Amino acid sequence: FLLNQHYNPASVSLQMMKYAWDNYKRYAWGLNELKPISKQGHSSNLFGNIQGATIVDALDTLYIMEMKEEFKEAKDWVEKNLDFNVNAEISVFEVNIRFVGGLLSAYYLSGEEVFRKKAVELGEKLLPAFNTPTGIPWALLNIKSGIGRNWPWASGGSSILAEFGTLHLEFVHLSHLSGNPVFAEKVMNIRKVLNRLDKPEGLYPNYLNPSSGQWGQHYVSIGGLGDSFYEYLLKAWLMSDKTDEEGKKMYYDAVQAIETHLIRKSSGGLTYIAEWKGGLLEHKMGHLTCFAGGMFALGADGAPNDKTGRHIELGAEIARTCHESYDRTSMKLGPEAFRFDGGVEAIATRQNEKYYILRPEVIETYMYMWRLTHDPKYRQWGWEAVEALEKHCRVDGGYSGIRDVYNNHESHDDVQQSFFLSETLKYLYLLFSEDDLLPFEHWVFNTEAHPLPVLHKDDGNKGENQK
Repeated sequence: FLLNQHYNPASVSLQMMKYAWDNYKRYAWGLNELKPISKQGHSSNLFGNIQGATIVDALDTLYIMEMKEEFKEAKDWVEKNLDFNVNAEISVFEVNIRFVGGLLSAYYLSGEEVFRKKAVELGEKLLPAFNTPTGIPWALLNIKSGIGRNWPWASGGSSILAEFGTLHLEFVHLSHLSGNPVFAEKVMNIRKVLNRLDKPEGLYPNYLNPSSGQWGQHYVSIGGLGDSFYEYLLKAWLMSDKTDEEGKKMYYDAVQAIETHLIRKSSGGLTYIAEWKGGLLEHKMGHLTCFAGGMFALGADGAPNDKTGRHIELGAEIARTCHESYDRTSMKLGPEAFRFDGGVEAIATRQNEKYYILRPEVIETYMYMWRLTHDPKYRQWGWEAVEALEKHCRVDGGYSGIRDVYNNHESHDDVQQSFFLSETLKYLYLLFSEDDLLPFEHWVFNTEAHPLPVLHKDDGNKGENQK
């Protein structure tokens, strides 16, 4: 259908969703993810033995795309089979953004009580993660025993900024929907701890020890390990109907430090966000960092003293750099990380950075830039991504990631990630839809693209904010 250019691009993303979903249903129903080449289920250790990640992650996409029958099947599965009484260690962050976030937005969109109930039940199971001397949660939690620990590789037993900093939106909504203030208290306490600490150059290191309350190594990244912490500061303010002044101040102060210390321009004129290692810059940018273009643009409106134009411009510059990272590969899909050193620009130079796992961040930024500027190039760039996905990632049993985007021959990784259905396809659909579908004044997207309603000041009634 792609060759047929008068085809409506939004309906193409709907067809892609249908293909991804039907194959998941055929070969991996009830399991976490699909292996589209082996045509069987795939289970990541991130979810312990909770099952159904793709179902929960895809609920709101199915609803938004009006795939009513599929939504009903998914809802029935959740009702009968989604079980959190498992003796297993899970990633608090991943389970929060995919499962809690997915259930919350399914509830707000459909009003179906089962989603609210399951979201609150899961939220309660995550609370023991906060039982640390500082209240900074553990990364990993056994949801049966309530015993937590951190990733063994993380600097000096630290928790990770992007992980404990990406609970805020969901936990505020859990308090809102359950009437139990404890969820919101837990995430507000994280801010208290952060505000007491000295920030090197105003930057937030990626590692924080939950026992001592001190930073680990002074590594700073707006990509992996840091990314969604910044996103959630801005979105906490937007979601609070712009009443959360603390979140707002933390966000704009952080962006100021990022612009001063991390944002650089290559000799070829590409703006990029470097990584900071104890004061030294590594001139590398991850695919994950590409979300920041959309974030800067989304936050432009509230930026202090005439900085609005600068924030929109930063968003546009990051979008362009990330588009170049796609355009400079054989497959027109972006690598996991790309560099600006040794004479290269926006190109991956290491074999272990050349893969693409169906990630959404670049398309996410196109969607925000389109909505906030209506410059047609963002839809054009999104369409290029659709063509590349169809050509290289679509396989007989679904969609697969690619091991090397610079190669002319596909080597598939054989995983259809749950976030492909939750984020990549949803952002494509929104990019090609009218702005009144999930308008920004009413909805904020969690970092897994699950829409959560803005909590309006006059909102006394629980949960029925706005359909």
